[in-house]
Amino acid sequence: MKSPIIDLKDVPAIVQSRHLDDFENLWRGMLLELNEEDAFWSWAMKKRLSNNDARFEAYAIEYEGLTQGLMWLETQWHRSWPNPIHGLVYVEALTSAPWNRQNLEDPLYLKGVGSALLLFARQRSVSLGYQGRVGLHSLPEVEESYQRQNMPDYEQDPDKEDLRYFEFGVM
Repeated sequence: MKSPIIDLKDVPAIVQSRHLDDFENLWRGMLLELNEEDAFWSWAMKKRLSNNDARFEAYAIEYEGLTQGLMWLETQWHRSWPNPIHGLVYVEALTSAPWNRQNLEDPLYLKGVGSALLLFARQRSVSLGYQGRVGLHSLPEVEESYQRQNMPDYEQDPDKEDLRYFEFGVM
């Protein structure tokens, strides 16, 4: 059976308590059992920072009433690696529900969650005047996802635990 693909009309919403509940009650146990690095992320803290600091924004994407993905953005302080005169939207954290991960499920419950969130980050970048520039450091197990998106790879960053840095340029 083919996995449904997230429809881009399902625009991410600002993270609400129900999204945090889904992460804590449905995702975290699975992620811990599977030894996934993002099992330890505190989405409650990310939501709090987003509510109290204008630099941060937290989004969730839902499908059939269930949280399918979460993303946390920083919108003011990051600069482009190839051209530091330009600002960009920096993806501090992006995660998909365990049942939507290529490395964990076959077939996936839902395809395209991470791509939809990344596209939303680019659209948010345009709306902020950054012309679609988006940067992020990738966990090793999802680097291929960004490569499949044709997101330029700027190598490992020794200042960020040797994670690979990826950055979209102008749309």
